[in-house]
Amino acid sequence: MKPEAIKILHIDSNHPLLLAQLQQLGFTNAEDFTSSKEEIEKKIHNYQGIVIRSRFKIDKFFLDKATQLQFIARVGAGLESIDEPYAKSKGVTLIAAPEGNRNAVGEHTLALLLSLLNKLNTADNEIKSGHWNRESNRGHELDGKTIGIIGYGQMGKSFAKKLRGFEVEVLCYDILENVGDAHAKQVSLEELQLKSDVLSLHVPMTRKTDKMVNENFIAAFAKPFWLLNTARGQHVVTLDLAKALHSGKISGAGLDVLEYEKSSFEFLFQDQEIPEAYKYLLASPNVLLTPHIAGWTFESHVKLAQVIVDKIKVKYFGETGENNEDLRVTGIGGVFFKSKNPKELVAWYGKHLGLKTDVYGSTFLWKDENGHECTTRWSPFTDDTTYFDPSEKQFMQNFRVHNLQQLLKKLAEEDVIIVGEPQSYEYGKFAWILDLEGNKIELWEPIDSAFQ
Repeated sequence: MKPEAIKILHIDSNHPLLLAQLQQLGFTNAEDFTSSKEEIEKKIHNYQGIVIRSRFKIDKFFLDKATQLQFIARVGAGLESIDEPYAKSKGVTLIAAPEGNRNAVGEHTLALLLSLLNKLNTADNEIKSGHWNRESNRGHELDGKTIGIIGYGQMGKSFAKKLRGFEVEVLCYDILENVGDAHAKQVSLEELQLKSDVLSLHVPMTRKTDKMVNENFIAAFAKPFWLLNTARGQHVVTLDLAKALHSGKISGAGLDVLEYEKSSFEFLFQDQEIPEAYKYLLASPNVLLTPHIAGWTFESHVKLAQVIVDKIKVKYFGETGENNEDLRVTGIGGVFFKSKNPKELVAWYGKHLGLKTDVYGSTFLWKDENGHECTTRWSPFTDDTTYFDPSEKQFMQNFRVHNLQQLLKKLAEEDVIIVGEPQSYEYGKFAWILDLEGNKIELWEPIDSAFQ
């Protein structure tokens, strides 16, 4: 379908560049920021795309009405307002933009932490009220502490990068394996709860993360800790947080989100009695609150819109906006080789050659000719690894590719041996082939932002 035949309905206001650039690409835009969900449902069958923020949920009924829908683009990080499984079952592409506000969230999280430790908010309020209290505002230094991050995706990685200038240990826990990097060591939840002085939440809203920070979860920490939440308010049970603050188990809390927020994130209470637990937070000098603005900067306003445009552009035009049917390998994705002792070897390269290493090796960051951020991985494997099988060589090459599915189809037509089944992870899609001499080659369609 040509762009001029694609009609996109925008139901939330966003940065003007989103509409302007989509129009330049040939798409037809329509705006409706005021109609109710029911009114939108009556006309959604006329559109192939929809751009939203958080005005209302897109459920099965809505999706059944959207008979021509090809994509839903949310100008934000999460997709919890969309029935993802049902949308995907109907062939609808889901687009989010965590790359657009990850830096803003990382900076805001660090700001909350530093303000809490140094009692900046309390001291400011006291001075403005005419009080000069030095001893009661004595702060804590961040250096020497252990920071635990739960959820090591775009936001968690951004916060970890912001901590690089401090002498801290950064641990991360995630349901996905092998997401740790040079900025954070991946550990079990139990180890994170044993060692952390600070806990920062960066998880999506799911059934497992709903009310995850409750009385039992808090009690599992070995020592008092500071809590930071810039993800979703429903992750934390406010009543249990208030109890932990009162007992001293939680030393302080920096909350950009609250359990009481509505799905639109626009308000808390309307003609409702304010819960006692929330009143406790309001009265606590060791609690810092902001109104869901961690990712809400002037810069992220632009970045979010641009990411959405870029991803819609990729869907209909390919990465460069041009015909990429003949584009295959785009660069070196990784150099992998067998080693007698990978751990010692990685440490040697870090010490003597200055590689920024983690337990898996080193990631090199670079930009291609179009200015896109890219990564290449250097990793030693154990001598007895089976990852290089069926090749018997000591090494394996990884090549970055533009469109893995399309390339595999062409390789099959050219009688190239394909090993196993393709796999998908947070950081990209993978497949494996053999060359003429039996060397195993890993093909990677990357998501570079997962490493940055």
